[in-house]
Amino acid sequence: MGGRGGLRALSRGRSRAGEGLEKGFRHHLSTQEKTLQICVVGSGPAGFYTAQHLLKQHPQAHVDIYEKQPVPFGLVRFGVAPDHPEVKNVINTFTQTAHSGRCAFWGNVEVGRDVTVPELREAYHAVVLSYGAEDHRALEIPGEELPGVCSARAFVGWYNGLPENRELEPDLSGDTAVILGQGNVALDVARILLTPPEHLERTDITKAALGVLRQSRVKTVWLVGRRGPLQVAFTIKELREMIQLPGARPILDPADFLGLQDKIKEVPRPRKRLTELLLRTATEKPGPEEAARRASASRAWGLRFFRSPQQVLPSPDGRRAAGVRLAVTRLEGVGEATRAVPTGDMEDLPCGLVLSSVGYKSRPVDPSVPFDSKLGVIPNVEGRVMDVPGLYCSGWVKRGPTGVIATTMTDSFLTGQMLLQDLKAGLLPSGPRPGYAAIQALLSSRGVRPVSFSDWEKLDAEEVARGQGTGKPREKLVDPQEMLRLLGH
Repeated sequence: MGGRGGLRALSRGRSRAGEGLEKGFRHHLSTQEKTLQICVVGSGPAGFYTAQHLLKQHPQAHVDIYEKQPVPFGLVRFGVAPDHPEVKNVINTFTQTAHSGRCAFWGNVEVGRDVTVPELREAYHAVVLSYGAEDHRALEIPGEELPGVCSARAFVGWYNGLPENRELEPDLSGDTAVILGQGNVALDVARILLTPPEHLERTDITKAALGVLRQSRVKTVWLVGRRGPLQVAFTIKELREMIQLPGARPILDPADFLGLQDKIKEVPRPRKRLTELLLRTATEKPGPEEAARRASASRAWGLRFFRSPQQVLPSPDGRRAAGVRLAVTRLEGVGEATRAVPTGDMEDLPCGLVLSSVGYKSRPVDPSVPFDSKLGVIPNVEGRVMDVPGLYCSGWVKRGPTGVIATTMTDSFLTGQMLLQDLKAGLLPSGPRPGYAAIQALLSSRGVRPVSFSDWEKLDAEEVARGQGTGKPREKLVDPQEMLRLLGH
C-alpha cells in the first residue's frame, strides 16, 4: 500500500515531487519491515483459530495458511457428522478470518512434500504447525489386515467426502457390525450405520455413501470397550441422540451396572449425569410409548463392556473378517487410572464388519521437526516446539487427539499468545521476511498450483448448486482432480 501513498504525494505538486517520492519509498520499506510474516500449516480449527488470534492481536501480522487438501476447514468438513450441521457453523467464523486482507489460504500444498519446513522457516518470521491427526491408532492384533476391517477414521472420511477415503466401499452386507472403542467417533459411526437413510437425505453426506447405506443390511451394532460404564469416552449429548435414534433400540446388560449407584456419588458432575442416563436406560422399565417404540424397532445397538479385542477372526475361506475374539476383563485401580486386566476368559463375537475406533494419531511432517512417535505429538512447551526457535504448534499435533472444537480454540489462542510474547522478547528474526512471495516461486518451479480462498469459494458455490436439485445443503466434490479441473488449473 505504501507505494500508492508515494504516488499520491507526487501528484500534489512538482516542487515536492522528489521529496514525496522519497518519503513514499521510505514508508513502503518501513511497512514491509514491520509486517510480521507468519505461516500456519493446516486449515482446520487449530490453524484458523491460531490465525484469528494473531491477526486480532497484532495489527501488522500477515498470516498464510497452507493446506494439503484443495479445500479448507479440516475435520469441520471431514470429521463432523453430516447430521450435526450446527457444529459446522464455525466455518462462518473461519471464512471471516480468511477474508481479512492480512490472511491468505493456500490449498493443494503439502508441507513436507511440495515445500519443506526449513524453506517455510526461511521465508517467515514464525511457523505454526496445526496439521492435526491424519492417521489412526492401530489395534495391533492378528487379522487386522483382513478385508472387512477398517478404521472408524477412514469410515468417517468416506461418508464425509475426504478424497483419500472416497474409494473405501465398506461391505455392509452382513447383519452385525462391531465397533472397537466407546468414544464420540464410535457413536457417530454407529449412528450413521443405523440411521434410516431417508433421515440422511437432506444432509451433506456424500452421494456414494448414501447409496451404500441405502443397500445396507446391518441391523445390529456393538460398541466394545475394555473398561466399564464409568470409563466410556463419549459425551451425554451423543449418548442421548443414540438412545432416541428412530427405528433403533438400545441393548444394555443390567449386570454391567451392578453396584454403580454407589460409585456415582464421588464422580464429577458431567460424568455423573452421563452414567445416570446409562444406568436408567439399562435398568428402568421404559414407559408405554418408549416400550412401543423399542418393540417396533428393526435395528439395535449395544455397549459391550469389559472386553478387549485379541484377534479378528477370518471367514472359513480366510478371505475376510467374520468376527472378533474378545478377552473378558476386570478392572483394577480407581477413578480415571482404572486399568482393564484380562480374566483369562474368551468370547467370540460374530460380525461382517469391524471398525476400529481407538483414537486418531498425528504423523511427523518433516525430518527437521522433532516428533514423539509414542505420544504422537510434536514435543513442545505451551506450543513452543522444543529446541527449534520460531517454530510453534497448536491443536491435536500439540496436545494429542482429544477434545472438541472449543478446546482447540483455547489451545490455539494460547500458542498465538506465546508466539507474540517471543516476538516482544526479541526471540524472532528481526529483519523483513519475504513470506508467500518466496514460497510461491518455489511452488511454481515445482509445478504446484495452489488453490486460493476465492478458488475455494467457486468450489463451494458449485457444491451448493449441485445439492440444490436433491434438497441437500451441498453435494461435496470428492475428487481433487475434478476440483482442479473446475478451477481451470
